[in-house]
Amino acid sequence: MTSSFIPISGAPKLSIHADRPSVGRAAAEHVVKLLSRILSKQSRARVVFACAPSQDQFLESLVELSSERVDWSRVTGFHMDEYVGLSEFHPASFRKYIERHFLSRVQLENFHPIAGEAIDPEAECARYAALIEAEPIDLICLGIGENGHLAFNDPPVADFNDAASVKVVELDLTCREQQVHDGCFSQLAEVPLRAITLTIPVFRRAAHLSVVVPGERKAAAVRGTCQGEVSTECPASILRTRDGVCLFVDRAAAGLLSD
Repeated sequence: MTSSFIPISGAPKLSIHADRPSVGRAAAEHVVKLLSRILSKQSRARVVFACAPSQDQFLESLVELSSERVDWSRVTGFHMDEYVGLSEFHPASFRKYIERHFLSRVQLENFHPIAGEAIDPEAECARYAALIEAEPIDLICLGIGENGHLAFNDPPVADFNDAASVKVVELDLTCREQQVHDGCFSQLAEVPLRAITLTIPVFRRAAHLSVVVPGERKAAAVRGTCQGEVSTECPASILRTRDGVCLFVDRAAAGLLSD
């Protein structure tokens, strides 16, 4: 599937598709081409993956389309957040998600997990930051939250110029409610209050960003990202300040965009 991007002044390259499966497939085709190009120019690639139900169709298509086109043994993987206190075996753990949807189906050179259950979360942040900062990140495959967050950089804690690359954050109510909407937890009381997250400067430094955002509940965030003020009120609006960002949405998520 070939994506045609819609020009919106000052916004990321925007590609609108009919539904979630077509969004996922278009984004996967883009990522496969991008990774193939990166690996033709350098020996290794470093890629960060989002772990959320919004990424289901993307990861499914990525596995399918990359089987003979991407040498995953030359790719080191990361993920972007994890709940404080959750083990890797908890069904809502992001490590569990990426293992089920991706790592069990491709063979990366290495994958670095965030230990949400670490006794000292601040020390875990420092450990993971050292891994993230060791070499440039070539690609981040991400989504956008209902409140416009990138990873778990919700509006109250988002900092476009954060000094840290990884930090512990308090999750805001909208973010925690989204985890229930997404079916990750059955009720709000089950959703952890804190998480370890990559910070926004990591997204600003990465060479390429491929953003997959399906669903009507994301429409306000997509509008804020593409057409609102660049502000931590919608953290994803920072994507408008850099090149190399491709945003894949379905018609429902694009529903509030003005011409």
